[in-house]
Amino acid sequence: MPSRNRHVIAVVLLVPVLAALALWAFAWPASRIAPRDLPLGVAGPPAAAAQVEKQLERHEGAFEIHRYADEAAAREAIKDRSVYGAVVVTRQGPELLTASAAGPVVAQFLQQAVGQQAAAGGAQVKTVDVVPTPASDPRGAALSAAVLPLALAGIAAGAVVTLLGLRGVRAALALLGASALVGVVAAGIAHSWLGALGGDWWAEAGVLALSTLAVGGAVAGLAALVGPAGTGIGAAVVMLIGNPFSGATSAPQMLPEPAGAIGQWLPPGAGTTLLRSVSSFDGAAATGPTLTLVWWAVLGLGAVLLGSSLRARRTGSEPAADRRELSAVA
Repeated sequence: MPSRNRHVIAVVLLVPVLAALALWAFAWPASRIAPRDLPLGVAGPPAAAAQVEKQLERHEGAFEIHRYADEAAAREAIKDRSVYGAVVVTRQGPELLTASAAGPVVAQFLQQAVGQQAAAGGAQVKTVDVVPTPASDPRGAALSAAVLPLALAGIAAGAVVTLLGLRGVRAALALLGASALVGVVAAGIAHSWLGALGGDWWAEAGVLALSTLAVGGAVAGLAALVGPAGTGIGAAVVMLIGNPFSGATSAPQMLPEPAGAIGQWLPPGAGTTLLRSVSSFDGAAATGPTLTLVWWAVLGLGAVLLGSSLRARRTGSEPAADRRELSAVA
């Protein structure tokens, strides 16, 4: 069979497969959003709190209950990102503490679940948003929408570095410079213009830059190790797994398992979690996602710096840059 015919058949078969994979990756998590061991606090007198906890346990597998002595302790736990909300038992009735900045969808679900449960017992629930979203972005839409552009920026940076044939230190410097500029521009848009972020400006710019560098380094690093196919592999992992599994539109605990856990190990998910911590929670619970992003960035830049040499050793040939230098000397 002529090679051109084989190429046509490959395209005809490959495109539907990719479309089906993309549809599964994006539609499956979105259609299965529900709480799974969602951290939730319960505070108040021991006897009353135990009764509320027992009622919440009827939602089998939905909540991971944390007990607190009083409302002040529950509020502190929410601000530390230990829980997404808390049910406080008071003399006036149950009170629900939420943090819409940690995920508006989660806060809305808690209001519905706890409100229905209280209504069944003839009570009304007072809801207090302990850490609200910024007034300019009450639904948290801007932060959720930032995941895709940052992923695309990182993929573009890694792809351009590869296409331009940059190697070693030059490639690493190009990725660092591009990521830093993306962070500054993105912070300028999201914080200064849209008002969608409310934390320290430079900290947010640093998170946005690190998220971009983690993706760009991974894409360029894979290309340096395995060749041009590495660009496609890196882009596919980020777009088809990292983006839909990030939990940006809800929370990792609202996604079907193991999508939520996988997403937090990839740059889009870790970047979203870290950006929420920095912009609304004064950096609480930022260690884990920071280490994840740094890990991706360091491994990616390391692969960029050493990739050409490693490939040359495997193939038994000299790196392209070395061959050019030898030709010039000759």
